[in-house]
Amino acid sequence: MTPGQTSLRGPDETCTTQESIVSTKAIALLLICGVLCFTYGLFTPLPSHPNIMSWYGNTSSQTSMLHPLPGVWISSTNGRLGNQMGAYAALFGLARMNGRKAYLSMNSANNLGAIFQLTLPPLPAGENKDFQNFRLHDWMEESYEHISLMRVHFTGYPNSWTFYDRYRDAIRREFTFRPMIREVADTFLRSVAAKSTSQLPGANITFVGVHVRRGDYVRVMPNVWKGVVADAQYVIEAMNVMRGSYPDSVFVVASDDVKWCRQNINITRGDVYFVADGIPHASPQQDLAVLAACNHTIMTIGTFGFWAGYLAGGDVIYLDKYVLPNSPFLKVFRYEAFYLPYWKGIPADLSPLKNG
Repeated sequence: MTPGQTSLRGPDETCTTQESIVSTKAIALLLICGVLCFTYGLFTPLPSHPNIMSWYGNTSSQTSMLHPLPGVWISSTNGRLGNQMGAYAALFGLARMNGRKAYLSMNSANNLGAIFQLTLPPLPAGENKDFQNFRLHDWMEESYEHISLMRVHFTGYPNSWTFYDRYRDAIRREFTFRPMIREVADTFLRSVAAKSTSQLPGANITFVGVHVRRGDYVRVMPNVWKGVVADAQYVIEAMNVMRGSYPDSVFVVASDDVKWCRQNINITRGDVYFVADGIPHASPQQDLAVLAACNHTIMTIGTFGFWAGYLAGGDVIYLDKYVLPNSPFLKVFRYEAFYLPYWKGIPADLSPLKNG
């Protein structure tokens, strides 16, 4: 993270004496132990968080990418930025697990390639044919670690850390913003830091990115998925949790409904700033760059907020259990596969649905 906490984140030889035999055996044992420890360190992947391995298989079975198997793998999705990032990350992870060569589809090259410094090469001319479509579930399955197909076009909405979190550092490098986007975000956060320190001289600053997703979800969640979006009380509670953990918190808010945020987020404490005020008409990628440069994250629902928290890398608070138990949404979505196990969830208030 750029601006930060102001922190701007020879075994055949025969011995003639008993002593030399004992000595040789001791040395051999030490050498064997050393080799085993060294080998274990090289080839045994460490889980990035306790219990994480139970979700997405044994990484020790992955094929080396030093000599990738033949084939061409690509992915695409009809979703917006957050979904596109999820599809790219899943492709990246699956290709590494299976030792295959992954490429950027034209759609990914045009959209994500303009925002991030991606390392997957564009699909070569003439190769965009003879693919077998492979629709992924929204979470990782063991069978996905053993895909034998050579020419694969992954589809679906694989929005789950279970596909790629074992390669977390690499994924976060993939989503390095292009300099122009990052510079605008850094300039904005520096201006926020200057205003905050002028009001509270000598104070450190911990940036907390806040993403409030509303838009079409305000209609879709209750009418289609038997769910809710975040209400004002959730945002207030999440901000107070952050203040309790980081008394020097400064909140940077991005949303597709800034008007609602202004009406429902208390700004009288002087610790709340809106991206829209500093970067008028900011694009989604610009909002994401600002949020990703913060120390910690408050998200509501959606893949955009997920990526804000994942790229920022600090504490993340999210809206939990936001659909009814009989929601059809739960047939294609698992909370535990979407949110990382050490993120903090605050249960949603479902009373409007139950009372409606």
